[in-house]
Amino acid sequence: MKTTFSLLFISALAFGQQADTKTRAKAVHDLGKQGQEAIPKIAPYLSDPDVTVRVEAVKALVEIGGPKTVDPLVKAAHDNDPEIQIRAADGLVNAYLPGYAKTGMSGTIQRAGNSIRSKFTDTNDKVIDVYVMVPPEVIEALGKLARGGASVEARANAARAVGVLRGQAAIPDLVEALHSKDDTVMYEALVAVQKIRDPSAAPRIAFLLRDLDDKIQIAALETTGILRNKEAAPDVRDAMEHARNIRVRRAALSALAMIGDPADRGVFLQNLNDKDDAIRAAAAEGLARVKDPADRPVVEKAFNDEKKMNPRLSDAFALASLGATDTGEFSALRYLFNTLNQRIYRGVAVAFLTELCRDGKVRQAIYPMLTGATKDEKIQMSIVLSRSGDRDSIPFLETLSIDPDNDVAQEGIRSLRTLRARLP
Repeated sequence: MKTTFSLLFISALAFGQQADTKTRAKAVHDLGKQGQEAIPKIAPYLSDPDVTVRVEAVKALVEIGGPKTVDPLVKAAHDNDPEIQIRAADGLVNAYLPGYAKTGMSGTIQRAGNSIRSKFTDTNDKVIDVYVMVPPEVIEALGKLARGGASVEARANAARAVGVLRGQAAIPDLVEALHSKDDTVMYEALVAVQKIRDPSAAPRIAFLLRDLDDKIQIAALETTGILRNKEAAPDVRDAMEHARNIRVRRAALSALAMIGDPADRGVFLQNLNDKDDAIRAAAAEGLARVKDPADRPVVEKAFNDEKKMNPRLSDAFALASLGATDTGEFSALRYLFNTLNQRIYRGVAVAFLTELCRDGKVRQAIYPMLTGATKDEKIQMSIVLSRSGDRDSIPFLETLSIDPDNDVAQEGIRSLRTLRARLP
């Protein structure tokens, strides 16, 4: 009889605790609907003994969003629960890139007890504007998660978050993540290093250039190219010579093209007429960066003969880089400029024009084209000039910032702000 009473008492206590947990979770959920003023009331629930309540608190903070959620979300990032870590990381990015949380890993979380399952979206091209300042404690918290989060998903998600926020201070944490045995964590860490673009990180990823996993090796080759690590050129050449498949060969040649070592000029010339479109494109880009004037005739022939869009854009880039800065109807520079109207290829054209516009002569050739430019050309050139323009670009961006088209004007204002933040 006594035993039965004890069991009933324990069951009643457990039921009471469960009911109390539901009450607290509902209270947090309701607070989340009150907006910014409820943040101080929600924050204490991040220390609740029940993970269900803590999860609800993080979800409420992420839903509210904004700068005032940063401090409590940094605290949440130190939680030991993987779901909370994932939601906190997405929320921290969301504070500086509104809308991120809706497309981040948080939206795919499935929980079964202590087990967490979630997946990434395939697109990983988001990054904050250069003028957006992120507090050191945010990058520190995310770096710590990338290095030692409670789950593989939490670590990979944090590495992605570091990249989106350009968290240079977390480079050591990303390098540590690169030594993980999990391919997803390693891949996300490599992409983050690409976005941060800190050349000092380049030697620390060189060991992955011979990785046996194609995805990791290709990402390592891409990162090496983006960081322009000339010291790694011998390893990249070796990767190309011993490529296991065409995808690795393409990535290796593209990395050599980014590095632009004159020693590879012969390789670029040899591959300029390769049967593979991507190989031809990479070869042209390599010649663009080697900048040997003797190559201009052969590149011009390739540009005129090429039928495929991607390699022809690369040929145009090479021609302009080699000094062809005229803007006639059929010129290379005009071809790149007009491609800004094509949604599928504009990203390629923007990248090439961004690199070309670091040269004042190219900028001076392009400025007159802005007068009669289309809406898309104006918007995309605003972005280009924000990234690689100089003080001579300011008057043109100021003009775009007061364009009659609101979309053009908004991008002009944003780009002008970015340019001014970048200039010394």
